Amino acid sequence: MLVIRSILFSFLFYANMIGLVILGLPTLLMSRHAVFGLARVWGRSSLWLLRTICGTKVEFRGTERIPAAPFIIAPKHQSIWETFALTLLFGDFSFILKRELMFIPFFGWYLWKADQIAIDRGKGGAALSQAALRAQRIFAQGRPLFIFPEGTRRPAGAPPKYKFGVAHLYDMSGVPCLPVALNSGLFWARRSWIRRPGTVLVEVLEPIAPGLDKQVFFERLQQQLETATDALIAEAVGHDPSLKRLIQRNRNA
Repeated sequence: MLVIRSILFSFLFYANMIGLVILGLPTLLMSRHAVFGLARVWGRSSLWLLRTICGTKVEFRGTERIPAAPFIIAPKHQSIWETFALTLLFGDFSFILKRELMFIPFFGWYLWKADQIAIDRGKGGAALSQAALRAQRIFAQGRPLFIFPEGTRRPAGAPPKYKFGVAHLYDMSGVPCLPVALNSGLFWARRSWIRRPGTVLVEVLEPIAPGLDKQVFFERLQQQLETATDALIAEAVGHDPSLKRLIQRNRNA
């Protein structure tokens, strides 16, 4: 039954996305706010499909800690799930993302219209410096900016691999950083089409005020995110002990 539900969800998830991309084409002639409205429809409908078909729910915690924009949003990245679900918590935001996404037909047009920041990861530090300069414009507009501190998805429970880029951005921006812990990888693992039932836990942590030394900030961000993420994973395992096998496999990978 788990396999059948996962296949059905995957079909409807992508069909829904393609349908919205096509029906939403007129928003490309409007302001970026229209595109964000379409993105929220995608996020809500995707969560509804996930809950209805797979029994996968979500619980957002600590949303009262979200400060006034501008600020940096620094979430854990375990799954595709957070790329659409977390956008429901914020308004006129921007993502730092790999530029290859901008070349995807239709989908890339929406990213361009929504004024997202695309970088060439192959250029290393030069790309990061360019992104930081573009981020200043985003912050000047009073918008929050998403950056995944590990750069790419990491399996739930796997040893973390943080990139120093988030510290560089924090140092240049002079705005708070909002860490966001989650355990989405337990239910929607990367490189897997299985969608497990349960509750994805998302916790917005205390913002880190601007002005810290880059290295101090970098260590604090990791400590806060990893401690909170481990607690959310442990809570999920407490409700479903079978998840222990997945965690152990990820730690040994």
